[in-house]
Amino acid sequence: MKKRVLSTAMTGMLAFAMLLAGCSGTQTAQKPAEQPKTEAPATTPAAEPAKSSGPKQLIVGRGGDTVGLDPIAQTDGESFKVTENVFDTLVGYEEESTAVVPSLAEKWEITPDGLTYTFHLRSGVKFHDGTDFNAEAVKWNFERWMDKSHPQHNKEGFEYYNDMFGGYKGDETHVIKSVEAVDPQTVKFTLNRPLAPFIQNLGMSCFAIASPKAVQDMGPEKFNENPVGTGPFVFKEWKRNDTITLEKNPNYWNAGFPKLDKLVFKVIPENTARLTALTSGEIDMMDGLNPDDAQAVKDNAELQLILRPSMNIGFVGFNVEKKPLDNPKVREAIAYAINKPAIIEAFFAGLGEPATNPMPPSIWGHNGNIKDREFNLDKAKQLLSEAGFSNGFKIKFWAMPVARPYMPDGVKIAEAIQQDLKKIGVEAEIVTMEWATYLEKTKLGEQEMFMLGWTGDNGDPDNFLATLLDKNNIGGNNRTRWANEDAHKLLMQAQSATTKEEREKLYMQAQEIIFKDVPMVPLAHSTPALAAKANIINYKPHPKGSESLEKVDFKE
Repeated sequence: MKKRVLSTAMTGMLAFAMLLAGCSGTQTAQKPAEQPKTEAPATTPAAEPAKSSGPKQLIVGRGGDTVGLDPIAQTDGESFKVTENVFDTLVGYEEESTAVVPSLAEKWEITPDGLTYTFHLRSGVKFHDGTDFNAEAVKWNFERWMDKSHPQHNKEGFEYYNDMFGGYKGDETHVIKSVEAVDPQTVKFTLNRPLAPFIQNLGMSCFAIASPKAVQDMGPEKFNENPVGTGPFVFKEWKRNDTITLEKNPNYWNAGFPKLDKLVFKVIPENTARLTALTSGEIDMMDGLNPDDAQAVKDNAELQLILRPSMNIGFVGFNVEKKPLDNPKVREAIAYAINKPAIIEAFFAGLGEPATNPMPPSIWGHNGNIKDREFNLDKAKQLLSEAGFSNGFKIKFWAMPVARPYMPDGVKIAEAIQQDLKKIGVEAEIVTMEWATYLEKTKLGEQEMFMLGWTGDNGDPDNFLATLLDKNNIGGNNRTRWANEDAHKLLMQAQSATTKEEREKLYMQAQEIIFKDVPMVPLAHSTPALAAKANIINYKPHPKGSESLEKVDFKE
């Protein structure tokens, strides 16, 4: 999921405002530095017969079920895979990068001080329930998200809103001062302070605009199972832990799309079983391909191998509030004891690289000057002895139950780490559970050592460093519960910094603090592999891990 990027003359100030927004003048958006793209290996699939003239249905196999379908209440990729096809955001991203482009907003302006953003909305757009999309709908959604007293505000809050916009209405750190519907097609945001990644944040899947009438009529809990947006597909049915079915929106504002009549997301937990379902024709596309199976897919004329551009991190995290993990020497000892190169070789099959920092090299601001700790059991034992644990200790190690792009086989990787730790006297008991429960319990801080990861949402360093490790996000996406004041000051300064160069310098410093204090052990940055039938066309995987499938079609 990325955060989740004046001179004295007025011209310079305007340029700064544009920099903060990633946009050029009143037009849509100037493209920020693109993420490196990974091209799918060339294939020469045999031609397949055209589909029948009946309805076009695409069945997508995946490893886990959606947690919920109200996008603002979710942080997991399995939810966003579906919601991105039901909802739209004010701005979007280019098909294969995080450069900002128009979506429900056609254009926007930013004041020179970076405090006011005015969006001009598309006219004639309807929600799936027939109600109008307009400025009042945008205002209503943001008020629902930011105001804890709003009748449709989730009682537990909206995690991503808190992380991206500095808390909620009334909080000292809250960024958004007001949202005003100037007229039906114009909405104005006024900020309490400049927020460099503001425009980038608005394109994130969680900030999709929902039908106010549908949320009010159903209530948040029921809406979470029956979503109503403006997107290319209309929600039809959800069979828990089995399928979610969407149907074509005949009134979609992007004329000519979607190409498909029906879109089905099917849960098949085990990676190999999912590939079997693809080769047998049970499904048309799958994610979570075992890296070891990539070559076999590439060699199969009836299939195509697709590589998603890398923008992720898989890591082992430490709940620093739990003993003995509150001791930095203990955390560093574990870091020295994990054999990253062996894990990459055994489980990523050439589609991953060892990670040193919490964000990947594909994100600007990555500190490539930090040299990683080598695999060194003697050093690990020394640190444990200095920390008072010369005989080791016992700990519960939470392992991910589902395959994710950044962690192709969580339990097996956990078992490999378990064996590494045993060599230094640390007895790690592996714990796992259903995915939604895993996410909820780690958010609440019930875990000790745990495995998790992150796929960037918007291409900004803030979306990795602040989202995962800032003290303001404890109880949200900061599952380590690390609260370092020095890092916090740097990350907050970076959010409001006046230039990209200044922000980059601050992020480089923050990464040095993170590396030294070891709230997590970054394991790997992966290049996720997907597979599809050879006759599927116009599918472009996005670096953030999910995308709209409105343009996907079958070869005639």
